[in-house]
Amino acid sequence: MTSLSKEDFYKLVGKNVARLRKEKGMSQMKLSLEMGYESVSVVSSAEVCYRGKHFSLGNLYQIANILEVDICDFFIEDENEEGERSF
Repeated sequence: MTSLSKEDFYKLVGKNVARLRKEKGMSQMKLSLEMGYESVSVVSSAEVCYRGKHFSLGNLYQIANILEVDICDFFIEDENEEGERSF
């Protein structure tokens, strides 16, 4: 992984959570409920790093178990055709 600012790192993680959640066919609401929340605000805000909101390590552990993915998948950088990072 290349050097990222803290905010870019949070955006990368949020983007990967959203991508994996969608690949599993799970809505933000369903994921939120399975995490014990009553609304989508935590998940939706953290997926896009809205107002600095981001997932905690505990959240990521929980999400990885719910989605049945490796927690490391949240930290993978995506590169576009030009070899540039995409967040």
